[in-house]
Amino acid sequence: MKSKKVFCFGELLLRFSPTLQGQWIKSQTMPVHIGGAELNVAKALAKWEVPVGYCTSIPDHYLSKEIIHSLELEHIDCSSFLLQGNRIGTYTLPMGADLKNAGVIYDRAHSSFSELKVGMLDWENILQGYDWFHFSAISPALHQTIVDVCEEGLQVAKKLGLTISVDLNYRAKLWQYGKKPYEIMPALCSYATVIMGNVWSAHQLLATTLDPLLNEVCATSFYIEKAKKVAEEIFSTFPTCNYVANTYRFSEESSIDYYATLTTKKEHVISTAYHTDVVVDKVGSGDCFMAGLIYSDLQQMSPQEQINFATSAAFGKLQEVGDSTKQTIQQIQSRY
Repeated sequence: MKSKKVFCFGELLLRFSPTLQGQWIKSQTMPVHIGGAELNVAKALAKWEVPVGYCTSIPDHYLSKEIIHSLELEHIDCSSFLLQGNRIGTYTLPMGADLKNAGVIYDRAHSSFSELKVGMLDWENILQGYDWFHFSAISPALHQTIVDVCEEGLQVAKKLGLTISVDLNYRAKLWQYGKKPYEIMPALCSYATVIMGNVWSAHQLLATTLDPLLNEVCATSFYIEKAKKVAEEIFSTFPTCNYVANTYRFSEESSIDYYATLTTKKEHVISTAYHTDVVVDKVGSGDCFMAGLIYSDLQQMSPQEQINFATSAAFGKLQEVGDSTKQTIQQIQSRY
């Protein structure tokens, strides 16, 4: 049977990861990671031998050529890259910190990707041969023109019959162009078959109901029930959606508790729960979860197997340096 092909669309970013207290100045070194939410998904899928393509826009210079070469070595199809503009977007996040951390510094204005406009990407040709289209809420947070580019791609993906997934990444610092997330994201999510996020991001991006009692001291059973209610609300609002995944990641000092739920129109399943007192890098764990969800669906796993695989993949990513995972299928499955 022919392997299904996944297409990921979003901004490629360079992440600067300094060690604070002046150590990066004294050592005159700072790690640089090639990432971006959708690219992290593509990298994980390629690692797991899923045929995958990725589309973004970066300048036409030697750094870009080195980046493309490195991605092609990872078996990611970069043929739809649009080389134009003058800069690659970046962000700075201290070593070991979380992207939801207030300390993140974005430098994405006037990047090549942010200057994309409707008509610049030949979606009809780009999406030929693909079976799945993945995007996230990060690109639409940049400005209205990128929203229009996303919807242009989604319209073609829908016409071609692709499965569509969206990660409800909520980055408050990025939504700065006069629109509230819930004014933008519902229209884009109306194309999606698979919606992944959590009860808080769904509230911010889709205006779903948020129980005022929801806080980090609630019992696990309470969170699980709220995930089910939010999923049912999403199904009601977005009839195209068949799967809703909600993740829970609670941090206390250096420890993390992690579990997730997957809700279909027939069942509501809960993952294995994980705990660790050692976290190497928090960046990319949600992207790894999304990749796990896509992979397990393509492998026709049961909903219980899907949520176990995706959650284990995300948890394992917390023990890896960098934006994307290098875990094998066997390593992920050995945890549950």
